[in-house]
Amino acid sequence: MRSARHTVPPILLTSLLLAGCSPVSLGTSTSSGTQSPVTGASAGSGRAIAVGAGPQKHYTVQKQPAAGSCHYRYLKGEPLEDPACTPGAISPAVTQANLASTICRKGGYTSGIRPSTYVTGKEKKLNAASYGFTGRMGDAEYDHLISLQLGGDPNDYRNLWVEPADPGHKKGSGVNNAKDPVETKLHTAVCKGTVTLAAAQQAIVTDWTTALSTLHLAST
Repeated sequence: MRSARHTVPPILLTSLLLAGCSPVSLGTSTSSGTQSPVTGASAGSGRAIAVGAGPQKHYTVQKQPAAGSCHYRYLKGEPLEDPACTPGAISPAVTQANLASTICRKGGYTSGIRPSTYVTGKEKKLNAASYGFTGRMGDAEYDHLISLQLGGDPNDYRNLWVEPADPGHKKGSGVNNAKDPVETKLHTAVCKGTVTLAAAQQAIVTDWTTALSTLHLAST
């Protein structure tokens, strides 16, 4: 049987060209599963994650959101970032294809790309003003929303926020947040191939408190 072909009538084609439009190709579709190298990972909620500059030889202090412009959210007492100020940013140096040579390699990856405390110390003070944080700075973590072990950008302001202490945290006991073990479990799952890098990144920027249950890792 000869296949039927759809043709665009000459009159309609002429009208489209005069209007500055290109004729639509019939019977074809574009894939929605590709990841843009410009906008970064996209999953779950469908929100693309920005791509930062990646690891640098020399980091500089990054400009932070205006003082008082960011607001914490709380879920069961746990602090969450302001998505408008801290939407997250990923490093272009870490991809699903090179996990073995980056975040999953033995010997560590994060220590070699972490900005110095000279840089992050200044950024932390500025970001505390952005969020209106007035607690003990020693008990608050200047946190990568997408952790370095999950391919988060090391020094993009969109990926860093002053994370207050958890509920019940003993004042003066230093940084010890419930978010940290969540990041470690996600890292383990990514390196085992249980979840994809993009899925882990999306889950933690959506809500770190539910990231494990969203990816069915809560019981692991």
